[in-house]
Amino acid sequence: MTLDITARKAVETADPGRRAGIGGRIVLRVLAGLGVLWGAATLAFLGVRLAPGDIVDVLIGEQPRTPEIEAAIRAEWGLDSPAVVQYGRYLWNIAHGDFGRSYVLQRPVSEVVGSQAGPTLALTGAALLVALVFAVVVATTTARRRRARSIANTVELALVSTPSFWLGIVLLSVFSFQLKIFPVAANKGLSALVLPALALGLSLGAVISQVLRDGLERALDEPFAVTVRSWSVSENELRLRHGLRHASLPAVTLTGWLVGGLLGGAVIIEEVFGRPGLGRVTVEAVLAQDLPVVLAVAILSALVYVVISTLVDLLYLVLDPRLRRDSRGEGT
Repeated sequence: MTLDITARKAVETADPGRRAGIGGRIVLRVLAGLGVLWGAATLAFLGVRLAPGDIVDVLIGEQPRTPEIEAAIRAEWGLDSPAVVQYGRYLWNIAHGDFGRSYVLQRPVSEVVGSQAGPTLALTGAALLVALVFAVVVATTTARRRRARSIANTVELALVSTPSFWLGIVLLSVFSFQLKIFPVAANKGLSALVLPALALGLSLGAVISQVLRDGLERALDEPFAVTVRSWSVSENELRLRHGLRHASLPAVTLTGWLVGGLLGGAVIIEEVFGRPGLGRVTVEAVLAQDLPVVLAVAILSALVYVVISTLVDLLYLVLDPRLRRDSRGEGT
């Protein structure tokens, strides 16, 4: 059974180490992930150094500013060292999970961010689940069905063109204020997670469903589909059990690329729905110039993206048995 050319290109593009053994592939992905994290940490450090204003102004606050107080603050926070020394100390600390103290809250940054990461990751995971369910259902029910495909294209275009925060406001107005089905705000139970997840995940699901439907239509024209039909298999089983697996590689690649945007969208959605999470922490840290918190959130976002990309790369081994054979054959 063959895969279409698009799926093959997607695998080769997203998987430069496909000829290595399984262990080698994992090592390559881990090294690449560490490189991404190092780059994110370096860019964040440079962004802080190049930002206008003086960090000491934030640390002093409203107390009188004297040369002695300024020198004491620079010495306490290590700001009197050369930039290279600060950069090395910064990398060493974050490698050990130490992101410093919040300028404003005077608490460890890991504590500030860690206490709010759970709700954000829950929202991101729920939004990803919404996107995948939407994409699979729409793609499998509309592929090679002209009228249904036309309707689906219109709905998908509308969802992709609608900002997530605006969709969230509409969902709030209809299902919370008018119908009173879901709570307006807070983070109590699964019911409070439904509307934010829909607002964040539907637009992503619309993009994935377009790619998945195109791949499924091509897969249903492959020779293996003719063979499966000769076994008197139902059309739905052909689509779900056989065609979907062959069509999923480009969609999986696209999902891995887009999932990083869910964290950025979660920042806005959390503000719209009044949910706790990294969104509110980030907004407050930016407004207060609490740079250690902003850096920690940026690095956490990069870490989530690296983990998702690694999982997507390893998922290819499950979806395409030929990659496992290639790994065993050429990794020995």
